[in-house]
Amino acid sequence: VPSAPCPPAAGMSVVEHVREMAAAGLHSNVRLLSGLLLTMSGNNPELFSPSQKYQLLVYHADSLFHDKEYRNAVSKYTMALQQKKALSKTSKVRPSTGNAASTPQSQCLPSEIEVKYKMAECYTMLKQDKDAIAILDGIPSRQRTPKINMMLANLYKKAGQERSSVTSYKEVLRQCPLALDAILGLLSLSVKGAEVASMTINVIQSIPNLDWLSVWIKAYAFVHTGDNTRAINTICSLEKKSLLRDNVDLLGSLADLYFRAGDNKNSILKFEQAQMLDPYLIKGMDVYGYLLAREGRLEDVENLGCRLFNISDQHAEPWVVSGCHSFYSKRYSRALYLGAKAIQLNSNSVQALLLKGAALRNMGRVQEAIIHFREAIRLAPCRLDCYEGLIECYLASSSIREAMVMANNVYKTLGANAQTLTLLATVCLEDPVTQEKAKTLLDKALTQRPDYIKAVVKKAELLSREQKYEDGIALLRNALANQSDCVLHRILGDFLVAVNEYQEAMDQYSIALSLDPNDQKSLEGMQKMEKEESPTDATQEDDVDDMEGSGEEGDLEGSDSEAAQWADQEQWFGMQ
Repeated sequence: VPSAPCPPAAGMSVVEHVREMAAAGLHSNVRLLSGLLLTMSGNNPELFSPSQKYQLLVYHADSLFHDKEYRNAVSKYTMALQQKKALSKTSKVRPSTGNAASTPQSQCLPSEIEVKYKMAECYTMLKQDKDAIAILDGIPSRQRTPKINMMLANLYKKAGQERSSVTSYKEVLRQCPLALDAILGLLSLSVKGAEVASMTINVIQSIPNLDWLSVWIKAYAFVHTGDNTRAINTICSLEKKSLLRDNVDLLGSLADLYFRAGDNKNSILKFEQAQMLDPYLIKGMDVYGYLLAREGRLEDVENLGCRLFNISDQHAEPWVVSGCHSFYSKRYSRALYLGAKAIQLNSNSVQALLLKGAALRNMGRVQEAIIHFREAIRLAPCRLDCYEGLIECYLASSSIREAMVMANNVYKTLGANAQTLTLLATVCLEDPVTQEKAKTLLDKALTQRPDYIKAVVKKAELLSREQKYEDGIALLRNALANQSDCVLHRILGDFLVAVNEYQEAMDQYSIALSLDPNDQKSLEGMQKMEKEESPTDATQEDDVDDMEGSGEEGDLEGSDSEAAQWADQEQWFGMQ
């Protein structure tokens, strides 16, 4: 029989027994015994020395922390620190009853700095970030360990204290030059890639097979400056290297970048690759679920949600995926509830904020939606879909001037690419004075990317207004030559009806419905055809879809049978 790792010594005190059990991970046992011993100490203050009381309080607090009773743990840690203060004032430690070997104890007292770190962890779990910052700020800089600096950096960043955050991340890298998440933290705070790389250059040169790291830093520097094309090319060059081939994190980053660049097809492809390599992958699955829902693959979304809930229900992603399923099934109240739950689990989840914002917008609560889209922009200033959501809200509330200012800012900040040109054109289309400008912008966007669906949809809307149906048909056929999209097939069907090509129009509606069986507008077009209504009865307003090209702004009437059930959850819908 193998010997126990810490055999009880004959002269061991009861406090040392508690310490041995804590070290062995016997938390429930520590909790029971330390609780009883603390009561004994309360009834007879002479029973244990100040150092022993300190230890008992720390071990008891640790066991509470392990049981996720954070508020209780904080109170015990606070008492422990008060005890430690009293202990520091007394130069000599009184020998305790029945403890002959008490002097070595002072050498193995729980670290006061570790106690403060645990307290900060409790505060973050309780969403009391200010208290967490205050307790860690109280630790002198020279005594801060890398994990303390990392936690401080993240907390400062969340609180918008960028300069302090940068200082703390740099301190982490000074102590641990291969702390990659600290590198990402610095890049996200606009620290130049070259400066970050210089902090790791010594370790890159001294360790074999680390030459890829400087390219990795360069790739994520592009990610955080919003240069999606160069970020994709750089990560692809890394991914092709035999040593880093099939890395799940790189594939996930690629999938996210393709999504940001508006290349949904490649994004889905990379997410599927990553998922096959790691069936327990959670990160990025919220975006993947959203893309599947956008394509009308609701059964796949439902299956993905179930699978993610089986992996973990303590992450935002499964709730967001389930919320996307509800949103695209036009059950907006349920989508709102699920988005709120996701935000409660992770207040930094951009996808959860976008889901909740879209649900609020579609329920007519535009001002509340605006708050959520603004928060998403704060967290992800390089993601165009955050701005799109906000601009849709402005347009929904007829605030065309605000929408125009925002679209122009995005155009200047993120550069003139197909996506920003289309977004600006979308706003220009709302004002009769800027129709020509919209046309010029869309032509520029389609010159850059002839297959960009949102640009094609908006150009089709413009041609529909001008009743240039033949030009619209040519545009749509060209866009559909290398891709198949429900919205494009449906709009082509509408245009064909306008030129009396009824049979082919029926074929296009059928293709659209085969791609997305829930596409209401295709269904309506087909029903009109079946009733043999004349094409002049169909209103031109229905010819094209909204900006998203995805039916996101569906009617509310009769769409949400669960409204009453979820209305009771209103108090739950707060940001935190």
